[in-house]
Amino acid sequence: MSFGRVFEGVGIALDSLRANKVRAALTILGVAIGVMVVIAMAAAITGVNRSVTAQIETLGPKTFFVFKYFQAGIHVSDGSDELSPWRRNPSLTVTEAQMLQQVPGLRSVTWREDASGPVAAGDVNLSSVQIQGFSPDWILTQGGIIAAGRNYTQLEFAANSRVAVINDRLAEQLYPGLDPIGKRIKVSGEWFEVVGLYTEPKSLFGDSESPMVVIPHSTFTKVADYWKGWMMFAVIPEPELTVADAQDRVTAALRAYRGLKPAQENNFSLVSQDKLLDSFNSVTSGFFVVMLALSSVGLMVGGVGVVAIMMISVTERTREIGVRKALGATRREIMFQFLVEAATLTLVGGIAGMILGGLIALGVNKFTPIPAEVPLWSVVVALVASTITGICFGLYPANKASKLDPVEALRYE
Repeated sequence: MSFGRVFEGVGIALDSLRANKVRAALTILGVAIGVMVVIAMAAAITGVNRSVTAQIETLGPKTFFVFKYFQAGIHVSDGSDELSPWRRNPSLTVTEAQMLQQVPGLRSVTWREDASGPVAAGDVNLSSVQIQGFSPDWILTQGGIIAAGRNYTQLEFAANSRVAVINDRLAEQLYPGLDPIGKRIKVSGEWFEVVGLYTEPKSLFGDSESPMVVIPHSTFTKVADYWKGWMMFAVIPEPELTVADAQDRVTAALRAYRGLKPAQENNFSLVSQDKLLDSFNSVTSGFFVVMLALSSVGLMVGGVGVVAIMMISVTERTREIGVRKALGATRREIMFQFLVEAATLTLVGGIAGMILGGLIALGVNKFTPIPAEVPLWSVVVALVASTITGICFGLYPANKASKLDPVEALRYE
């Protein structure tokens, strides 16, 4: 088929849009909603994935983690031992972390546990602040910087000192416009001296959006109300050691310390940055499934509208079809013309949805912490899907038009 016939079909479809504004608007709306969902969700998910990747990269390219238990993706548990495999693994301990610090080839082994609790200073009382208990060299694996003051020392850690490092957000809430260094704050009912101001690396889940206080882990275990048994380690190998070799050394050391026999599986989990990203991507893939389901509903609605408006078009243009057949137009040519018209209808809806989705992504990027960014593939997929929807749902009316008897069509009033 020539491009001239394609443009002719597009022109007829646009004329049909103008002549049947209400019917066409319903068709376009359904397709536009489906495409808008694809564009907006793809932009948000792409932004989140890139932000998480950037955040993990701030930890250092070789940093890996040791967990009591780790399983990628979404895990459902009813509370039973069978569906709660983490119960079979013993908790990580400070003693094990200190043992790993002595393993050759490991530059740093830090440990941490988390809680949330009340933090107060003066007349300001915050009921739920993130409280993190870290070993002294935590800044190596967390990224970010101590913008003012200092970190707590090994001596303060060993002495269970009541010293704290707070982030920018907490400083703004407790001491707006003031230097917090040297001030006293109450953490979980205990007085602490602020010795450092921490600026987190800019990312989706950091960027100082949530108030946070970091205290020595030795002190954390005595003052914080935390869920025991979920300590984790962050390990940084020496530059000359590969991540795989470092993981082998950590695995061997922990297995020997725990007395595991060769036939026994590890009762702990080593997780590289790639594995963390794979885990996160497996979660976001679930959102992609939801996105496709929602968008398919919109496309189906638009497709039904295509059938309706094209059947009306066939009826209204019966004499025209008869004249074209009498002048020698083939079934293939008639069918092609109506398919082009149907595809044009849904393509207009796809373009409208693409614009709406782009505006939503722009709003999300501007007014939320999510760095939404429309990926090129989502635009291509959206436009192709809308075009295919028009072709698929336009097949029936196009086929009916192509089968009209020219004599009967010419007699149609």
